[in-house]
Amino acid sequence: MLIASRVLTLHDGSAAIEIPIRIFAPQKTSDDSWSCHFEIDWPDRKSAKDIFGFDSMQALICALQIIGAEIYSSGYHKAGQLSWAKPGDGYGFPVAPTLRDLLQGADAKYL
Repeated sequence: MLIASRVLTLHDGSAAIEIPIRIFAPQKTSDDSWSCHFEIDWPDRKSAKDIFGFDSMQALICALQIIGAEIYSSGYHKAGQLSWAKPGDGYGFPVAPTLRDLLQGADAKYL
């Protein structure tokens, strides 16, 4: 079940391309762990991953951090082509501590 979504914008010349991100409700697995599925519709491919945790909260938090890592390590971010609410102000996703130096704008201030 879809529980959250966000749309980033890819600025490619005069074109503004939507990059939808979807997060699904964590689900219990057969081995008593939990998984959280997410999808990012990049222009050239769809990234779909199942992220696992000891409980539903850990699976969700880890999924959010991996989404943040994927966005901040993308070529689109490095080229300055991505935005969310305001260009250069971040994307509203947390990252693991080892990637905090990549954060920009409000993400660097508040996350």
